[in-house]
Amino acid sequence: MTESTPIAARAAAPPPSRAVPWWNVPRRLYDWVLGFAHSPHSERALFGLSFAESSFFPIPPDVLLMPLVLGRRARWLRLATICTVASALGGIAGFAIGYGLWHEIGDFVFSLHLPSLTPENFDKVARYYEQYNFWIVFTAGLTPIPYKVITISAGIFALSDQVASPAGFFAMFVFASVLGRASRFYAVSWLCQRFGPGVMPFIDKRFNWLSLLFVILLVGGFAVLKLF
Repeated sequence: MTESTPIAARAAAPPPSRAVPWWNVPRRLYDWVLGFAHSPHSERALFGLSFAESSFFPIPPDVLLMPLVLGRRARWLRLATICTVASALGGIAGFAIGYGLWHEIGDFVFSLHLPSLTPENFDKVARYYEQYNFWIVFTAGLTPIPYKVITISAGIFALSDQVASPAGFFAMFVFASVLGRASRFYAVSWLCQRFGPGVMPFIDKRFNWLSLLFVILLVGGFAVLKLF
């Protein structure tokens, strides 16, 4: 593929093969996910990845969403919707794991030493729920905070005595999850559609921090309003 090849076509083309050490599991998973961008089943792969990432899979769906949008920019809205719906459903599955299964599988999950799924992280999140409730779920849906920790720990927290209404807590969780996930995926998808491949380095390096700043400003705005 030469420099004369249109940049959008280069972005949509399969990545060049490269040797990856057998022990570099995250890199292998990343490349495996990226390979679905050039598959006829790419949208189903996007749905499955978005669903799985909400409860156990370590690679975020943005990795697949971005090249799919760059290859089919007219479908950016559809792709963002697939990502949002699947991720929200995966979040509900994560909630169900915490609510119904965690007492049986928690020790086994911790024994796997998966990134972010540690006893210390779950203890921190439980304390956050006591203080922030809606905001911790929304922030995790939008920012780099591991969403899977939030979904599972929400189900665990719903069993505690501090939750007066588990059904009400679950409704809040679903609303915050959809709002946070939609805000992230529609923003990423729109940026790729609007600015093309040139925006990918920006998203990789700065989008997470900008989204976190947005949440801080949003929460700060509500705090200021309460003073008046």
